Amino acid sequence: MAYCTLQELTDRYSQRMLVEISDRADAPTGAVDTDLIDRAVADADALINGYLKVRYRLPLASIPRLVKDLSLRISIYYAHAHIASDKIRRDYEEALSTLKHISQGLIRLDLDGAEPEASGASEVRTNNPERPITATTMKGYI
Repeated sequence: MAYCTLQELTDRYSQRMLVEISDRADAPTGAVDTDLIDRAVADADALINGYLKVRYRLPLASIPRLVKDLSLRISIYYAHAHIASDKIRRDYEEALSTLKHISQGLIRLDLDGAEPEASGASEVRTNNPERPITATTMKGYI
């Protein structure tokens, strides 16, 4: 399941922008290249899943609004053939930063029961060793 759709990209970035960045034919058609956009969305979703699988079981049962927003930002960046505008590039970099924070646990997604079981590495274990300083071992020092 894709985290965003062509319609959501169109709603956010406009039909005109999608045509400009995706219509790469020798004789421009004036239409959105849906295959290119689908590849950009799939690549963005693969990147997002790489970060999410550190903390969450995939596939997600529902798509949080934050994940949809990240997918839109990354997808539009991936759809550009050449240098993206500064705004698109900054949005992409911010999306990557947010994904890093999610994978580190600094940002939590609002998903019920989606976090995987904790491994032994995420808990603290202690033991109760014999105390080296006792009245017997300190005999002559006190």
